[in-house]
Amino acid sequence: METAQALGLKFCEENFPGHPAIVCTHPDGHNRSGNIHVHIVIGSIRTREVERKPYMQKPRDWLEGMKHSSTAQTMRHLRVEVMELCEGAGLYQIDLLNGSKERVSEAEYWARRRGQQKLDLANAALTVAGQQPRQKKFETVKDTLRKQISSVLYRATSFEDFSDRLLQQYGIAVKESRGCLSYLPAGRTKFIRAKHLGDKFDKAAVLATLQANAERKPKVQFKQDAIGKLIDIQSRMIEDKGIGYKRWLTKHNLKIMAQTVKLLQEKGLTDEDTLNQRIAKLEAKYHDSLAVVKDLEGRMKTNNELRYHIAAYTSTKNVAQQLKTAKRPAVFEEQHRAELTAYRAAAAYFKANNLTKLPSPKKLEAEYAQLASEKAKFYEQYKEAKEELFKLKTAKQNVASFFREEEQTQQER
Repeated sequence: METAQALGLKFCEENFPGHPAIVCTHPDGHNRSGNIHVHIVIGSIRTREVERKPYMQKPRDWLEGMKHSSTAQTMRHLRVEVMELCEGAGLYQIDLLNGSKERVSEAEYWARRRGQQKLDLANAALTVAGQQPRQKKFETVKDTLRKQISSVLYRATSFEDFSDRLLQQYGIAVKESRGCLSYLPAGRTKFIRAKHLGDKFDKAAVLATLQANAERKPKVQFKQDAIGKLIDIQSRMIEDKGIGYKRWLTKHNLKIMAQTVKLLQEKGLTDEDTLNQRIAKLEAKYHDSLAVVKDLEGRMKTNNELRYHIAAYTSTKNVAQQLKTAKRPAVFEEQHRAELTAYRAAAAYFKANNLTKLPSPKKLEAEYAQLASEKAKFYEQYKEAKEELFKLKTAKQNVASFFREEEQTQQER
């Protein structure tokens, strides 16, 4: 809670300067999901002039006494800032820039709430009567439809296969109209459009998934369960903790080795050469993904600097032109020192970077959002490679330690 509140305050200070604001943080109370909510409420009128940011397009966005305006550029900037804030804090994040894979309308949300309340009451009555409830989570028609489509989508390899499986397994009909897919669940007379289910169910996403399924070879899914390291029993027994401690160490090591063998078998890496090749491949993926993330971060930084200087240059250009015609240049410069300093710094930046024609702020904002989205994607690849690499290196070390300990035991005998 304290961390979430601190992040909310930081986000508010950086993105709503000049506005009176309240930041409230609380746990999710109505459905006990364990989520933490951070609410930011701002006064609409800006109480002071603030520094112009790259995403600010008009004077109303930074001048005192003006109302806050949620333009498309502002909203895109805020989404990027939320993603960057979550990534920096090591929190789970979703891609806020590319739509929702599963879209839930407000009407469906409240239908879920009402359905869950009724189901909870019915289950409570069953429990009192000594009966076991068969269903604990309420699902709307769309929830069920999403699950059924998803279960088929990731096994099918063509649109024909996809349509046939849906019809055979669940009685769901699929039709295409004007480039959009619609689904008709069994027992209904009206089709449900893909856009009401989420982006992953539309035509483009479905065809992309089917294509990926056709190209991908079946493979064992890597499990995220961590494995521990073997403990050197001989070195620990020097501590003279007794035979009971030795039994615990032996039991612990057997458990760790069972996890290790299971992991290597599931991955098909019981051969040492194959394991070494996989580790080398993961190391390459790890370093390549990290290099891409660093490159994208550098490009985002450059983009941000350029947007800052363009905003400063645009807002102070008139002042610089007025200096040329001022009757008392020295006095004028003293009165407008801050604006002229910003103008000259921007001009020097453009000259140092050989910029003769300035790009559009909107284009730069869109480019920044695209870079942030790409960075999030490669950062996930980097994390996945890092996690699997750590587990396989640990497994390799465990195998080596196990056989080394076995060899020592044989020699002692």
